[in-house]
This record gives sequence, C-alpha cells and structure tokens, in this order.
Amino acid sequence: MATSIASFKITWEPLPDDFILPDDPVDNINQPALAAALTDSLQNAGKLPPNSLTPTNYGICATVNDKIVIKAPDWAFIPEIRVPRTDIQRSYTPQLQGDIPLLVIEFLSDTEGGEYSIKSTYPPGKWFFYQTILQVKYYVIFEPQQGILEVYVLNENGEYQLQTANANSRYFIPEMNLYLGVWQGTRENRTGYWLRWWDESESLLLWGFELAEIEHQRAERLAAQLRAAGIEPEV
Repeated sequence: MATSIASFKITWEPLPDDFILPDDPVDNINQPALAAALTDSLQNAGKLPPNSLTPTNYGICATVNDKIVIKAPDWAFIPEIRVPRTDIQRSYTPQLQGDIPLLVIEFLSDTEGGEYSIKSTYPPGKWFFYQTILQVKYYVIFEPQQGILEVYVLNENGEYQLQTANANSRYFIPEMNLYLGVWQGTRENRTGYWLRWWDESESLLLWGFELAEIEHQRAERLAAQLRAAGIEPEV
C-alpha cells in the first residue's frame, strides 16, 4: 500500500520481526501519569469504542522513501484498528492495520525539543511526520509545568493551524464529541496541571478514583439517613 506526497514515497508496511525498536526511556516521571489520566476518564465514561486504541510512548510507523520511520507520541487516539491486537504488540502501521491517528499529544520536557521539528530529511522531525507523512488531524502540545496547551488542526492546505480556545479555555474535538482542556489538581500524588476531557455540555469526565469517592459519599449519606430512621444499614 503506497501514497505519494510531493517528493515522498510513503508505503504502509508491517514492521519486520527483526527490526530493533528504540528503547529510550520517557523524558520525565510525569509523562506516564499524564497519559494514563487521559485514557482513564475516557474509559470510565464509555468513550472508547471497542476497536479504538490509546497508545502511550508506542511506535507508529510509516516507510518513507523506502526507509522505516517510527515516532512514539506520548499519547494518541486511534479511532479503529482492523487487525487483532496481537498483531500490533510491538508497533502500529496506519492504513495497513487501521486508521490514521485522529489525535496525537506530546508533552514538552526540558530535554526534548523535537515536538516542533519540521525537519523533512531522514529521520524526519515529529511535526513533519505527523503533519505531512501521517496527516494526523489534531496535533496537541502540552507543557505541564505551566499548563500551556497548544492545539493544532490540519487545514485544507495540509498544514497545522493553531486553534483558539473557547470561553472556558477548552478545545472541541468534533469527531470525539469532547472538549480537551487544562485542569489543575492532584492525582497519583502529583499536584499540578493535567489534560482532561469534558463532554459536549462541558461536564468534566471523571477519573476512576473520583467516581469511587462520589459513590462512597453517596453510600455514607444513605447510611446516615437509614440510621436517622432507626435502621442499621447492612455492612
């Protein structure tokens, strides 16, 4: 399967079994938690279709001018894969194995500056790869220390265009029927800025521990009401 974009020959081929994947560590300790938080609330709200994929630091591949290119975004949303999950344990090739990612997110760090790289020569920069090779519709860059969020959308010219947030500083993703924005608070012993989802009415999608706390408070209120009525609640 091949695609031609200007002077680039793009083919969608499975990663060879003997291909050695890079074993680089994530840039900092916060990135896995930030990524897990995005998937957590989607799962709890029933917003993940059965064949969707939300990979974290996981190789997404294309073959450009006969050379394999792999980028591992910090988080991505792939609406549908069309192969068994056992076929994509090591990496994922769009078009061949399922959809192009709808959205990729990179978390800025102190040591990595490649999130804005438009380098087109091999190996291409992240920005160039997502925009020109994969043509991912939404490219999100988040700086978690200051809570700075940039959302870019692929325009009709095939270039990323910076979007303007709504009055609540959130960005609507129509294909997901969700808003994405910045929230400040605590999760997993980390207090700071997080990326979070809101539904179409801008109600916050809750994390698992938040839902559990709401259920705990509801049970406590019910128990108190029963005791007030002279009934000892069953434990």
